[in-house]
Amino acid sequence: MKTLIVIDMQKDFIDGSLGTKEAQAIVPNVAAKIKEYEKNGDEIIFTRDTHGEDYLDTPEGRKLPVKHCIRGTDGWQIADGLMVSGAVCIDKPTFGWTHWNERHFDEIELVGLCTDICVVSNALILKAQFPEVPITVDAACCAGVTPESHQAALTTMKMCQIDVIHDQTNAR
Repeated sequence: MKTLIVIDMQKDFIDGSLGTKEAQAIVPNVAAKIKEYEKNGDEIIFTRDTHGEDYLDTPEGRKLPVKHCIRGTDGWQIADGLMVSGAVCIDKPTFGWTHWNERHFDEIELVGLCTDICVVSNALILKAQFPEVPITVDAACCAGVTPESHQAALTTMKMCQIDVIHDQTNAR
């Protein structure tokens, strides 16, 4: 069975405190990808970046002093229209979820935000924990903090033998 992992498609990263036009632009692509997996009966897992009210006092908060994805707030929620009934939703307190190895995967595809932080972190953790499992990242369903850092993360993942599809730089 294929598994789609939807990384941090939360309101704060799309049009909230850390939103970008690039993040907003991928929402229709991500929605279509989710529908495709749902139609095929494949597994869909969502992750949520999850912080407490003390976020600004944490090491991450001191380096990125913008309150975001505070548990229970509207910005912490998965963007409207993306969540699938019955899907697993993992609340992760840091960039990468280190407990993926508690699950079984035959094939993995990752999409979401931000390519250069949480997508790359989870892709590399998954590659280390499941070196024989095919892992793909759909570049058209990801956005980084900047277009340049998005591209750098895609390059890093390719170098680590993670397949990247729909990378527009390959079309040139």
